[in-house]
Amino acid sequence: MRANTSPTGLALLLIVAGLLLSFTSITAAFTTDEPIWRYLIAGGCFVQFLGWVVHGRRNGGGR
Repeated sequence: MRANTSPTGLALLLIVAGLLLSFTSITAAFTTDEPIWRYLIAGGCFVQFLGWVVHGRRNGGGR
């Protein structure tokens, strides 16, 4: 088992980008009542999910 299990590289980039997109969209959704922000929130969550999948594959799938 590896001592360092923190995401790095592409996985970290996807996770952070997904978080930033989600948090920004959540703030905008509460500020304005535009329905497009809901799709961007879902997109940000999906990007973050992809980042965690990439991280999991690099670490052997949780073995």
